[in-house]
Amino acid sequence: MENAENSVKKYELSKAAYGGAPGKEYVPYIPTTEAMPELTGYSIIIGVLFALIFAAANTYLGLKVGLTISAGIPGAILATGLLKGLFRRNNILEANMVASLSAMGESIAGGIIFVLPALILLSFDLSILTVVIVTVIGGLMGVFFVTPVRRYLIVEEHGELIYPESMAAAEVLVTGSEGGSGFRTVLLGMGVGAVYKILSGGFRFWGENASYTIHAYQGTMIGVNTVASLMGVGFIVGTKTSVLMFGGSIVAWLGLIPLIKFLGAQMAAPLFPSTVPISEMGAFDVWSSYIRYIGAGAVATGGFISLTKSMPTIINSFRQAIAGMRKGGTESVARMDIESPLYWVIVAAVSGFLLTWFVPVIGGGFVGSLLAVMFSFFFAVVSGRMVGLVGASNNPVSGMTIATLLVVTTVLKLLGNTGDPGIKTALMIGGVVCVAIAVAGGTAQSLKTTFIIGGTPKNVQIGMFAALSIASVAAAGTLILLNSAYGIGEAAVPAPQATLMKMIVEGIMTAKLPWTLVFVGVALAVFCFMAKIPILAVALGIYLPIGLTAAIFAGGIVREFVEKKMKKAPKDEDKEEEEEEDKTAEEEKAFEKGENVEMDKAVERGILLASGLVAGDALIGIVIGIFAAIGTDIAFGLRLFPLIAKSNLAAFIMFLLLSIWVFIYATRKEPSE
Repeated sequence: MENAENSVKKYELSKAAYGGAPGKEYVPYIPTTEAMPELTGYSIIIGVLFALIFAAANTYLGLKVGLTISAGIPGAILATGLLKGLFRRNNILEANMVASLSAMGESIAGGIIFVLPALILLSFDLSILTVVIVTVIGGLMGVFFVTPVRRYLIVEEHGELIYPESMAAAEVLVTGSEGGSGFRTVLLGMGVGAVYKILSGGFRFWGENASYTIHAYQGTMIGVNTVASLMGVGFIVGTKTSVLMFGGSIVAWLGLIPLIKFLGAQMAAPLFPSTVPISEMGAFDVWSSYIRYIGAGAVATGGFISLTKSMPTIINSFRQAIAGMRKGGTESVARMDIESPLYWVIVAAVSGFLLTWFVPVIGGGFVGSLLAVMFSFFFAVVSGRMVGLVGASNNPVSGMTIATLLVVTTVLKLLGNTGDPGIKTALMIGGVVCVAIAVAGGTAQSLKTTFIIGGTPKNVQIGMFAALSIASVAAAGTLILLNSAYGIGEAAVPAPQATLMKMIVEGIMTAKLPWTLVFVGVALAVFCFMAKIPILAVALGIYLPIGLTAAIFAGGIVREFVEKKMKKAPKDEDKEEEEEEDKTAEEEKAFEKGENVEMDKAVERGILLASGLVAGDALIGIVIGIFAAIGTDIAFGLRLFPLIAKSNLAAFIMFLLLSIWVFIYATRKEPSE
């Protein structure tokens, strides 16, 4: 172990890691001649623990805003910090294993929240066991369906497929092996996010929403959800996405809602799909009854357009990946070429087919189960390549899931499986495929990092399946808990993606859907497409309450301020000559590319802090949900200081102070700098 560590003297990836050499000739960061522990008790236990945390946090966040945050990179930072700081194990292969397992928490959360909450929205029973079963079946196929194409996607296409998030995780692992403050930054963010949440959402010393009704403008609303996790999400996704989301909300809340209220003010009878006259509805009621269908049409159209634009890539990816699978070089048995046996893939396919068919809670039947395996394999291959192009965070999982549900629901209806049983079966099959798609993308991403670092694909896949199987309990428990405490589909937990899936399946099965509203959303999405505006961000803004997108927008503004300040950061003239002579390799490379090293460091520090804020907020939110579910009131602040606790101004000021702190921390100079 000591020899292996000492043999690596440089703390940066080689140019070959980015494609400077063919994949077959690439020498990984840890050469395969070096013996180093990888699949150990430390890496499995810590990795599973992080997977549990990120699964719960992302499930909470996804049900709230329809977005999840990357777990692979924060997992890599936490892994290196914990292994080195607590266990004195500076082992990059173990850290990579932990990061790969952590990423499964995000993957399964994304797979679960898109479809399964729709069952609750339709008043079907959904238990923790059901969620776990669907997750394990989909996860089994997602992890191992990548195996036949791993060598082609990861090795043969080395340098052609970038895998941006994989390379970022690899850089974090490499620099983390040298040391750094990233671990402390994530933990600090988690601590602040947790304290902020317990004081606001738990003890209620101040509120979590600052809203104002514009009575003179048809009673519509503006406001901001003063929640730490939303501000963190905004910082992570950046200004462009957060601006587009907030812009979508402006269209909805300052355009469409006042228009509907104005036109319906004199109507005495309810207008479908609402059962209440528009004149008696508030802004939130109008959003719930009408705007969400417009948003759903826009989101669905955005998914279809994204899928259509990607179709040439998808077809080419599948064709090339299958061709690469046939080549399947087997001459090398080096550690980085030890793959899961092909019969494991066959076992995964057969198990997925039989379990989807015969497990009572799914009951897919022969045709439905066959479709589940076929779509899982096809989109797993597509997902594995798509993350190589755009990263897992931008993988169009929802678009592929919508396509799956459209086909599956239509086939089931044609076969006579209609009504509630048909709807439930379609959603269950869709849930299995959705998890497989999300997990396949996460698996391919981690396998690329493993290839760059020099780990063992087979070991990583074994660890990832174990992690997702266990973490599925945390994700399922979070889903059921939030439903019990707040109600899925309510203002606190709107579950936007699942609501969309519900509308699609129910609309096909019952032919009862307010298509006029849906087509309004379609028209808005088409306009965005023609104007070359990213559709999904705007559509989500229409679909979500304005308070959520305003908070995300605030995080984006903080990041913009950080970038602007660091772009203009003055240099120390006394040290300028010394720095010019003694640039680090990182600065040299960045200088050649015209990059701003100081700005990049500040943004990275802010993203790590924001990731911690999201995790801390989400985890305490789950704890608060437990108290709400068992009926225990912990709102001490509301009773002691009711005026402050109910004050919109107080909530806004505390949110502003949090934003200022994030800005100051991100732009401060590290001692080592």
